[in-house]
Amino acid sequence: MGNRNRYLNRREAIGLLGVCGAALAQSVNAPQGSIIRTVLGDMSPDALAGGATLFHEHMSLSPDFLRKFMSLLTSRPPAAAPAPRPGETYFLQDLDLMTEELRAAGKEGVACLVDGGHPDMGRSLEFLKRLSTRSGMPIVSGAGYYSEPFYPPEIATLSEDQIAQNLIRDVGAEPYGALGEIGTWDEMTPNERKVFRAVARTHLATNLPIFTHTNFGKGALEQLDLFESLGVNPHRVAIGHVGGLIDSEVRVHKEICKRGAFVGFDRQGGPGDARQVPMVMALLEAGYADNLLFASDFSNAAQLKRNGGAGYAKTVTVFAPKLREAGASEEILHRILTDNPRRFLAFVPKKKGSPEHI
Repeated sequence: MGNRNRYLNRREAIGLLGVCGAALAQSVNAPQGSIIRTVLGDMSPDALAGGATLFHEHMSLSPDFLRKFMSLLTSRPPAAAPAPRPGETYFLQDLDLMTEELRAAGKEGVACLVDGGHPDMGRSLEFLKRLSTRSGMPIVSGAGYYSEPFYPPEIATLSEDQIAQNLIRDVGAEPYGALGEIGTWDEMTPNERKVFRAVARTHLATNLPIFTHTNFGKGALEQLDLFESLGVNPHRVAIGHVGGLIDSEVRVHKEICKRGAFVGFDRQGGPGDARQVPMVMALLEAGYADNLLFASDFSNAAQLKRNGGAGYAKTVTVFAPKLREAGASEEILHRILTDNPRRFLAFVPKKKGSPEHI
């Protein structure tokens, strides 16, 4: 695609999602009483029918999180934190900048963003609340733990039951709308297995959906196996970063879809799209459009609108047009970007003291 068509403009992005008025007003197939829980309160899934919901982004992280993350990928020690320049604020802690960026995303067709952070990643729930209030962008915040390299020290000493009870307490006290991103780094470690089991128990007690982190798809089926073994319906699970598992036969991707879970293509809108578009198209041809979720895992300041990047809407304005060019229909894109994430996030809250509540 040439530079002239690299990004959609506002009118084109909204048109891409607005297949027709009737489609936008259509309810998702969710149980009666379902809500989507945002940081500012509960919403009807129908309230987000007018745009894309991106199921895995980041709007609040600590300044040192990405340095540690990259050091683990490259097996190098993390660089020392540079001394901040006078008046400098990390972009994921800059309320004015982030308000500007999310307002721009809203104008380009984004209706809701899901933040995949939690305290072990330096996520601030209060920052997300202020950001949602100022920008007007609904934000769903995740709860849980990331992966073993980032766990707080106490995880090693806590039992599965204690972790589950702590999570159930947390999601009862704060407006969390999902459990995620819950991760394994490479092979699932004993502590990660313990956390995954506790997350499954938390899901069964609360009905909150679960989305995960994999290291480019490693261990994806093991994650799903564990959840299913504990009684989690795979329809309530999204296995993350599986788009990074490059396979023209999309064997693991198809197996996840066949079992009813969602496959996360969630690092979209960049140079990796060229290898992932054919995989998405293969899954569409296999009939798995209803099992796909898209997002960009945004955490790079270079991609901000202010810095000349595509911003938080890049899944809509950069990745979706590539699928459209490859033959994906407007109706299919609307289902993936608008209907699937609402169906994934929608849940019926369980009341404390109910027989199902742990």
